Amino acid sequence: MSTTTETAEAAAFVPTAETLGAVLAPGARPPRPSAWSASLTFGWRAILKIKHVPEQLFDVTAFPIMMTLMFTYLFGGAIAGSTGEYLQYLLPGIMVQSVVMITMYTGVAVNTDITKGVSDRFRTLPIWRPAPMVGYLLGDAFRYTAASLVILVVGLILGYRPEGGAMGTAAGIGLLVAFSFAFSWIWTMLGLVLRSDRSVMGMSMLVLFPLTFLSNVFVDPATMPGWLRAFVNVNPITHLVAATRSLLGGAPDTGAIMLSLVFGGVFLLVFGVLTMRSYNRR
Repeated sequence: MSTTTETAEAAAFVPTAETLGAVLAPGARPPRPSAWSASLTFGWRAILKIKHVPEQLFDVTAFPIMMTLMFTYLFGGAIAGSTGEYLQYLLPGIMVQSVVMITMYTGVAVNTDITKGVSDRFRTLPIWRPAPMVGYLLGDAFRYTAASLVILVVGLILGYRPEGGAMGTAAGIGLLVAFSFAFSWIWTMLGLVLRSDRSVMGMSMLVLFPLTFLSNVFVDPATMPGWLRAFVNVNPITHLVAATRSLLGGAPDTGAIMLSLVFGGVFLLVFGVLTMRSYNRR
């Protein structure tokens, strides 16, 4: 009898907006997160991925160490006559090359989230629309800094001495991280438009290898043939290496620093806009 009565009372109850609101949201609605707060949250998400998959740190630890040791002892005696002298020239270039090479993983992470449908969930959240994209890059900025410090420590152990001191070294690493942040927007765009993470990696390697190897990372461009030197002189990586090398060496090259900042601004403006247009159209 009591069960019948309870069933009838339940059927007679008609919920209203007020009663549902009292149950589902008894307090005041939380304020919408700011653009900076949302971006930092997604950046922290990217760092937490490293915590759960520590193998992701191999490209910012093992790879830079291998590159530094290999090229120092492979080319040092042949090019400069001694590994110690060559290391003073090589290390800033290897630092730039290693960090720029790992920027491609930003596009891979974007493409992976799209493939798994995670980005569709992000688009439904009441947040600043570019926050997920900026978060990827903020998280990767930590990896860029870690890779730079690893190479610097290895160089110091091998005998490298930055004549720019602590301030010059910090400025050089800061410029490199800022440029890499802007440069990574190229790969976020590719991560949105290409169909698989393998396609992103293949396309990025096709771009990164010529940019990093056909530059002043390993040798002075003055020793190159004219047709190759013409490309090297307009290569943005060449100017970034020259700027970083000058800051670590204690003799800042204002022209190279300004050109690096200009190139970074162009990458951020052009590919940042293209990335958000692609992201909003998906």
